[in-house]
This record gives sequence, structure tokens and C-alpha cells, in this order.
Amino acid sequence: MSLTVESGPRTRTVQVEVEPDEVGLDAQRLQRADRHLARYVDDGRLPNSLLVVSRGGKIAHVATYGKRDPDTGSPVETDTVWRIYSMTKPITSVATMMLYEEGAFDLLDPLERYLPAFADMRVYSRGAGPTLTSTPAREPIRIWHLLTHTSGLTYSFMFANPVDAAYREAGFEPFAPMTEPLAAVCDRLGGLPLLFEPGSEWNYSMATDVLGRLVEVISGQSLDAFFAERILGLLGMVDTGFWTPPEKHSHMAVLCMPDPSTGRVVRSPGDARGRERPVCLSGGGGLVSTAGDYHRFTRMLLNQGELDGVRLLAPRTVQLMTRNHLPGGAEIETFGRPLFDAPHAGYGFGLGFQVLVDPVGARSLSSAGEYGWGGAAGTEFWIDPTQELIVLFFTQLLHPPSPLRTQLRQLVYQALIR
Repeated sequence: MSLTVESGPRTRTVQVEVEPDEVGLDAQRLQRADRHLARYVDDGRLPNSLLVVSRGGKIAHVATYGKRDPDTGSPVETDTVWRIYSMTKPITSVATMMLYEEGAFDLLDPLERYLPAFADMRVYSRGAGPTLTSTPAREPIRIWHLLTHTSGLTYSFMFANPVDAAYREAGFEPFAPMTEPLAAVCDRLGGLPLLFEPGSEWNYSMATDVLGRLVEVISGQSLDAFFAERILGLLGMVDTGFWTPPEKHSHMAVLCMPDPSTGRVVRSPGDARGRERPVCLSGGGGLVSTAGDYHRFTRMLLNQGELDGVRLLAPRTVQLMTRNHLPGGAEIETFGRPLFDAPHAGYGFGLGFQVLVDPVGARSLSSAGEYGWGGAAGTEFWIDPTQELIVLFFTQLLHPPSPLRTQLRQLVYQALIR
């Protein structure tokens, strides 16, 4: 069996291409992962799930469970469309590094050279709200800072410090689509204080949205046009974009959230996201995609920048992106600010990816060099180059249960028998 492309509104699906035991996976052990995910759905902690396990570039396991639309009872299918939120970031990072390979900029170039709104930045000092004070930044934001999340930018949804609050006061609503074009968003960000001196800490942030604007300015194209022409079209990612056309709306999974009183999943007010062209093309979290499409993107990365004769990046560029760039080989846990309750022990950060540097420190069965990232609605991927392993997980729940991502790793790796 193989991955197929069908005509009409139902386009790309994922199917098993090789028996698990042919690529060193135990089929019975993989079913442990399926049963575990099914329990999350059956007890109401998740609305649905889709798991894909691939080795050596061939899909060995696909499992779907639950409903893509609880109201109609429509099941999750292999061509279901998902809001991937921050799994957009690796695609934007690849776009950025494609321009880097063309000599368009140097990684240590000051951002203000291309986006003047980020000149004369200031750094938070003390206070909050009207009493917030800041001092001139000693170091400019550099493009490398954006790729590594060490720029001093933040997100409004952190609720961790006065700078996050300043973002909310400036109109950046947590998890809500931005209501002005990307250029205007970046202009406003340039007027807000930084959380810390660029390069001095790690903090998850809107940095990749700024990278998206950088791609626009350097390429002379809108971000959606650059993606379509230079990445998505070339890789055959036919269902990935900043919105889903009306004829495919029925294939979108409903966006859910936990009910505060019961903890069970309910439809989110943000379910309209991804169903029409957004005002802001968010390189940090704006794409919708399918398992089939994202598998092609991850296969390109596993194959060192090339897929089916199409090369997006040189092997050395992929290798650079997937190494830990935090100063002195530091880990996120010690160099960074907490990202909710996400586990970061043993992980550093590269150019757009979390990178595992210490499996023992992470208490993980993964290999050193594993890299990947996840999204706000519970989507997750990782690539293990040592084992030639790709794992994709999709659901559609804002604020998913925190242990799930670590549990997925142990459930996949315990099925790897050679």
C-alpha cells in the first residue's frame, strides 16, 4: 500500500506503505499507542487523534480515532485538515534559511536593517502597566535571535510577566487571529519593550511571525505566495495553507477546548480560524495542513533538504538548523523561561526546532539529535535522524493534557525493536 493522491475535494491521504516488522517496528507494540490515545478520547480528554509512524521515509503505522466533528459524528480520516498552529514555525524557518542560502542576509545581521520598526528597542526594567519602565537595549535583535527564540520578544498568552501584559494591552489577544496585516503587526511589536536583552535568555515568542515578515520584505512576495511557490507547491503539499477553501471545509476537524467545569472537550469559539483567508499571515502559527502533507515536509528534512528530486535546502543547512544553538550548549530548562508545563529538560533549541541533546536528562527513549515541535491545538511532530524515524500526531484541542507528548515518545520507542 502507498500514499495516494486523489482528485477532487478529497486530496491527499496517508496509508501504510510498509509492514512495521520490515522496518524494525513491532505491530503489536504499536497498538499500545493506539489504545492509549483511544482512552484519552473515550474519557473526554481529547476529541480525536491521528498518529503516523514512519521509518526510512516509509509509513509503517497509521491510526485514527474519534470524531473530527462531534456535532455531526463525522470521524477523523486520513485526509482530515488540522490547524497546526506552531507547527507552522518550522516551515517559516525553512523559508528563512532558503533565503539565507541565496546570500540575502547573514544570520548575525541586525533585524533593523530589513525591518526599521525594530531599531532603538528598549528592554523591560521594572513596574507594570502605566508604571512599566524600560531602558535602551544594548544589543540589537539579530536574525539568529529570531530563529532561536532568544530575541527578547514574547507572547501575550504567557501570563507570566508585565511584558506579556503589555502585549495584551496593545491588542494582541491570546490565541486569537491578529486583526491587521503582518507588516502592521511587526510595526506594533517594534514599539513594545523586550523581555530581556537579545541573546541573554530563551523565551517562546512571536519571533517567527517577525521572520515571516522578513521573508516578505527580502523576497518581495507575500508569505502565502512564497510558501506556495517555493515550498508547498514543490513538495506537493496540496492541502497546506493559511486557510482551507470552502469545498474542503467539511474535512476540517472542529477546534475544541476543555470545558473549565468538567475538563471534557467542547467546541472552541475560535473554530472559524482556518476557514477563510486571515488578515494576518502568521508565520508563527497560521497554517492548516494534513498528515499527508506534513509527512512530505518532514521527509524532506529527514532526507537532508531534498524530496523526490526537489531540493529546498543543502544538507549542511539542515544540519545547522537541527543543532543546539543555545550559548555554551545550554538547555532550554536552564537558559529559558518556562513554557507552561512543557517538559524541556535535556532539550536545547536550533534554528526553528527543539533539539534533544541529553536523552538521559530528558528521561526519554529518544536519540540525541531528535528534533521537532508542536502546536497549540495538540499537534506534534518529531524526527529522529539516528533511527530514520518520523512521528506525526494530530488532534484539535487547545491546551491538551500535558503528559501526552512525553507519553507518545515512550509508546513509539518501545515499539522500536531494531
